[in-house]
Amino acid sequence: MHTEGLVEVVLPGKVEPEGLQIRHGAVPAAGPGQVVIRMEATGVSFAEQQMRRGRYYDQPPFPFVPGYDLVGTVLTIGEGVEPGLAGTRVAALVKVGGWASHVLVDAADVVPVPEGIGAAEAETLVVNGITAWQMLHRKARVRAGQTVVVHGANGGVGSVLVQLARAAGAQVIGTASARHHAALRERGVTPVDYRADDVAARIRALAPHGVDAVFDHVGGRGIVASWRLLAPGGTLVSYGSAATRDAEGSKQWPVLKLLGRVWLWNTLPNRRHACFFNVWAGRALARNRFRSRLRADLTQVFAAFQRGEVTAQIAARLPLTRVADALRLAESGTVAGKVVLTP
Repeated sequence: MHTEGLVEVVLPGKVEPEGLQIRHGAVPAAGPGQVVIRMEATGVSFAEQQMRRGRYYDQPPFPFVPGYDLVGTVLTIGEGVEPGLAGTRVAALVKVGGWASHVLVDAADVVPVPEGIGAAEAETLVVNGITAWQMLHRKARVRAGQTVVVHGANGGVGSVLVQLARAAGAQVIGTASARHHAALRERGVTPVDYRADDVAARIRALAPHGVDAVFDHVGGRGIVASWRLLAPGGTLVSYGSAATRDAEGSKQWPVLKLLGRVWLWNTLPNRRHACFFNVWAGRALARNRFRSRLRADLTQVFAAFQRGEVTAQIAARLPLTRVADALRLAESGTVAGKVVLTP
């Protein structure tokens, strides 16, 4: 009988991509309520780029195995797990641990991947799809006929967000660099060059009465301009602080500053609302509710993909052992879509 070995990527500390280590070991055993997933695809997210700099706000202490999400086949199941799960393709959002050939996950945290969706395609939709779906439908509650602004409309989350917003019947204004404008127009998005001096003025010219939602992953000072674009009743959803990616100093401070601003804005009597989106919110307090929402929302994203409303953009596929190249490629900002790692 062929015995499989575990291959995993270890982040030993603040290192350049070349400093990531490959470790070999024994495949984990599934305990009660757990499954072992044989990874078929995992990806490079913004989170790992932050983690290798020690700048992700709640990363575990070094050394650890990164990998925010994964897709694979259930290899073994533990006691008390639905037997039908064995041998099925599933997706899981794990925050860390995905960059391994075999990953131990609670059975309650896996989401079935429908037949006909490839592992790499599904992988591009896990964290980006859940984030986009929840911001659009749970936070901003965007409806047909509304107008929304998506910053970084060609990015990982942004590209899914614009497609889901169009599928919901919204008008979409998307900021991106000029080379992405033709592709955005094909998706029915009105593009605005984010490098222009007067981005806010250009958006205001397109939507003089304000917009119903702004999705902002940049944070920093630009968040004020995003807030000012809102019409009464509009929602600003902030979901990151890319502006501070290379900054030194506290990794909590940009987030706290943003939360303070959001809190202050929500006390103003103008019916506009701001929120800071974190995909993990509510997990500690209401784990079962968190899990059922995540399963429902990712299932909706997979269904949207099957209907052709959302595309899976795979920038490149590289084996786990070439993780340094994969990380460099993802960080270069020259690729469209997700850099996917395979076993």
